[in-house]
Order: sequence, then structure tokens, then C-alpha cells
Amino acid sequence: MTIITATTMAVLLKPMITAHRLLLFQTQKQTSIIAKQQKQHGSLLVASSVHQSDNYCQNLVDEFDPNIPIEKALTPPSSWYTDPSFFDFELHRVFYKGWQAVGYTEQIKNPHDFFTGRLGNVEFLVCRDDDGKIHAFHNVCRHHASLVASGNGQKSCFVCPYHGWTYGLDGALLTATRITGIQNFDVNEFGLKPLNVATWGPFVLLNLDKEILPQQEADNTVGSEWLGSCSEFLGANGVDSSLSYLCRRVYDIECNWKVFCDNYLDGGYHVPYAHKGLASGLKLNSYSTKTYEKVSIQSCDGGSTESEDDIDRLGSKALYAFIYPNFMINRYGPWMDTNLVLPLGPRKCQVIFDYFIEAHLKDDKDFIERSLVDSERVQVCHPRSITVKDYGQFGVYSKININTQIEDIVLCEGVQRGLETPAYCSGRYAPTVENAMHHFHQLLHHVLKE
Repeated sequence: MTIITATTMAVLLKPMITAHRLLLFQTQKQTSIIAKQQKQHGSLLVASSVHQSDNYCQNLVDEFDPNIPIEKALTPPSSWYTDPSFFDFELHRVFYKGWQAVGYTEQIKNPHDFFTGRLGNVEFLVCRDDDGKIHAFHNVCRHHASLVASGNGQKSCFVCPYHGWTYGLDGALLTATRITGIQNFDVNEFGLKPLNVATWGPFVLLNLDKEILPQQEADNTVGSEWLGSCSEFLGANGVDSSLSYLCRRVYDIECNWKVFCDNYLDGGYHVPYAHKGLASGLKLNSYSTKTYEKVSIQSCDGGSTESEDDIDRLGSKALYAFIYPNFMINRYGPWMDTNLVLPLGPRKCQVIFDYFIEAHLKDDKDFIERSLVDSERVQVCHPRSITVKDYGQFGVYSKININTQIEDIVLCEGVQRGLETPAYCSGRYAPTVENAMHHFHQLLHHVLKE
């Protein structure tokens, strides 16, 4: 019998082991190549899907022709107001570019003041540091993406509620808890990501796509970039930082954000039919509209003037300014209110109303309470309850204004339901009154085609 030693066995098996290892290596390599190809193919599929979605949305954009005169033009198709793909498309092209109004200087009046908000899927945080400088950041912790702050108020620093990472008012990472042993970590690279912030009059604005500018430079250029040649006109007509802030109302509305804007921009067309209380205080035959680069101004004479015993709410003239894409300024008598329309989905938006009054009346509670009523008394006959949140200094708001807003909400939600039916595609403009609406649609088309 031949005895095979371990050494002899190793010699005999070596070629087999080598061949097996080679086969295993080749199999692993092939598997890696296949996985890489699948990943690349997946990326190509995603890119292809995005490209197809963009092409689809561009086709929808082309269904509106901005060059046709208003007398002959059709309004944008209903798909602009109902299609989920189009909603995502316009978020990136309309709201993530250019200056966007997000708040008021009154909200960050003092060092350590801050407020937060959301625009599309961008969570932001605005604050004022110890030196009085205004900062804005993405409100997202650099550790595991938790929101760092919520609401508004005062803080000397921002502590993430998830794992305690702490940031200064300048966005710098001050403390990263329990990271002993972490490697390749530079604390200076993990501060809050900054956003461009500027102020104009009483307004705070953000720009999501502009490179970060020094505060003074941003403040010096925002007026011309946001308002164009209209900035001086608004400043000369009582839209300035001398006004005193009173209160805030927030409405969640079941309609596309553009439906609310269109309603605002119809040149008072709907006022005598939908807002009889408001119409009684205006001389509607004096209604006029003027358009600028990104702004339209509607104005109307009031139906009454001030008396010694009372101050008329509307005053002798009312001015309604629409600033593309979603901000409205209403100036009447001693009052100013603003409407910020935030897109929440294809058929949902949030409208934030902020109320201001001329400084000499801010302590006249009798006058304010005569003009305003407690928000809890609001009731509306409507198939669903309307969400109305009150953030008032006095817990009150304008009686005529709140009734007008409720009436507008009912109108806008009815329009949205009509847009979603198969009976409607495009409509027409009333040429003598709806030129501001047509101007808005032209601006949208221009940006969506860029």
C-alpha cells in the first residue's frame, strides 16, 4: 500500500486549490462588474426618468403662449394647477431661485431673536447674533439631519434636540457630543449650511441659489433684484420699516398656490360679487393696474375719508402690490397687511397674513379693538372647517379683512375643484381688468422655460 504523506497531498492539491481560487476571484470580479453595471444602469434610469419628467413638464409649459396679446390669449392649462410632476418642476425653477420673502425684521429685532420656516422642502432658520448681524441657515443638523430649531423666540445657541450637537448663532459647530474615536472629522466643516439673507424695509428675504454675499452688499442689491424699478414707488407709498407689527393669521387652503395668486390679480373683478362688504368701502370705478418688471400694482380710491372721531380702515386710497412669485402687500389707511403664499402640494397651499399699523396708533387699543374682533368668533358656512391659526399680539384681527379672506378661501377652493374636472382645460382673460394676472403668467412662463 502506498502511503501519501501530508506534504505529498499538499503538492497534489495545490493546482486544484489554485484553480478554485482563480475561479472564485473571477466570479467575485464578474459579480462586482455586474453590480457596478446595475448601479450605473440604475443611475441612467433615474437620469432618464428625470429627463423624461422635465420634457413632459416643458410640454405643459408650452401649452401657454405668453406672446399672444391678452385680448386673444388663453389662460395656462389646468395641468399647471393639478399635475404633481409640474408642481415639483416649478418648485425648483420658481421658488429655489431669486429672492423670496420669508419674514419680518420685527421677528429678529433683538440679538438672539430667531424664527424658522419652510419653503418647498427647504427648512430654514433666521437669527440675529450678539453683534446684531443677521444670519440664515438650512435648519438641518449636520449629524443625522434632525431639525435644529422650531418656531421662533430667543436662543443664545441652537442645540439639536436629537443628539445635542450645538451650534452658535453664526452657524459654527460648538459641540459635537460623544464623538470620541471619530476620524477624518474637521469641526470647521460641520457648521450649519448658510443661506443668503437680506432685508428690504420691514421684510426679510432669502435667496437659495445665490452665492453667499456680505450682509451689506445683499441689502444694497436686494431692492433692485426683488422689486426692480418699483422699489422707490413702494417706499414712497408707505411700505417701509416705520410701521408697527400687530399680529399674524395663517390659513391652510385646499388649492394650488397659483389659484390664490390669480384671485388676487383679477383687478378687482370679483370684488362686487364676492366681497360686498369690501366693495362698499371702495370706489371700484377708480380701480387701476400698472405692471413693472416683477411687480404689479393695483390701486383704488376709498369710499370714505377720515373724520375727527374715527379713522376709516381703508382710508382715501387702497394699494395692492403683487411681488412675483408669491408675496402681496396691501396698504390702506393706517394699515398694511401682507400675504405670503406657500406651496404645500399640487392642491394645497398655506397663506400667512401679517398685519401692521402706523406707529402713532400702535398703542391705541380702543381703535384697534374697534377695527378688530376676537378670532375665535369666526364661523363660516362651508363644507369643511377652515384652519385658521392666530398669532396676534392682541389675539384679534380685522373684521372686514377676515370676512374677505374667508370669502376668498371659499372661492379658491371652488376653483381648484373645477380645475380638476374634465370639463375645463383653459379659460380666457378679461382684457380691461386681468392684465396683472396675465403678467404673472408671462413671468412664470419665462422662468419655467429657462
